[in-house]
Amino acid sequence: MFEAARPTGAKADVYRELAQMAAGLFREEHDAIANAANLSALLWMSLPDLNWAGFYFVRGSGLVLGPFQGRPACVRIEMGRGVCGTAAARRETIIVPDVEAFPGHIACDAASRSELVVPLRSGDRVLGVLDLDSPMASRFDEADAVGVESLAELWVSASDPI
Repeated sequence: MFEAARPTGAKADVYRELAQMAAGLFREEHDAIANAANLSALLWMSLPDLNWAGFYFVRGSGLVLGPFQGRPACVRIEMGRGVCGTAAARRETIIVPDVEAFPGHIACDAASRSELVVPLRSGDRVLGVLDLDSPMASRFDEADAVGVESLAELWVSASDPI
């Protein structure tokens, strides 16, 4: 059984500790879905003020819901639509301080106020996105983006191709 206290301290230290925990979870496992499930659970239990943490994977010309923690979510998102589809299409991390101000935002959970979406990149391919939502406006900043990007890279390198 995996037991861990919520990391505390500066965000860089929190994400460094989360990366160590994730590496431990991934050490003997290479299945992408299992690793995505464990990483979304780790983020959910470790980061304050989240109401959703999870994955969307590229399937055909869009994104399809993967493992997550939180309320039921939108199952399919068109590439280039909403924050997740836009991050995947642009191949770049997007921090949204106020989701109501993001053109075309898809409201899967009306309680969400801010969002951080990191593309999952393997070489030139985008495999999907790692998405975090918060009921607090401006919950995410550049330190969160850097930390979640490092976790996304760790997931990609630890997991078999999907």
